[in-house]
Amino acid sequence: MSLRDDLRSAAHVDKLPDLRLLSVGQDWDAVRVSAETGFLALARLRAADEELGPVLYDRLGQRLYFAVPTGSRSLWQDLPVHVLGVGSWLVAPDPNCSDGHTGGWCELPDDETLTDPAALRRAMEQQHTDPVRHLTVVPEETPPWTPWNAPVSTPTSSASPAASRSLSALRRS
Repeated sequence: MSLRDDLRSAAHVDKLPDLRLLSVGQDWDAVRVSAETGFLALARLRAADEELGPVLYDRLGQRLYFAVPTGSRSLWQDLPVHVLGVGSWLVAPDPNCSDGHTGGWCELPDDETLTDPAALRRAMEQQHTDPVRHLTVVPEETPPWTPWNAPVSTPTSSASPAASRSLSALRRS
């Protein structure tokens, strides 16, 4: 059974008709990663023309979930991911819902395709060995900061005309 079929038959979340409650671990597991890591891995998988299974973006939690075949838990032990398997549940939007407030599907094939765990692992490991190049932004020159209550000019020597006046004369001027 495909994840899309699971979505069609999944129960609605109470009072939120566009969200479904999916049981994970029967036909597929989900690998949960941070959105930053997940989007980089997704871009690398797409660039390598890898077959992708369903990929869910959780905007509120800032995470991505990749649907992978069951039984790949040992492959992820040394990476900052969490594998959802038997006994886990995933709240997912209806594939026809385009609200986007809570996130949405980055990939949702109509067939039983799942993301290859080895390819996903390689894509996530690449960020440590082949970092994405960032543009260097040169900040505009800003004037030095001065507190709002700092005096504009302070007498520093007796040669200053203001230094020769008495304190009462300074207050009047």
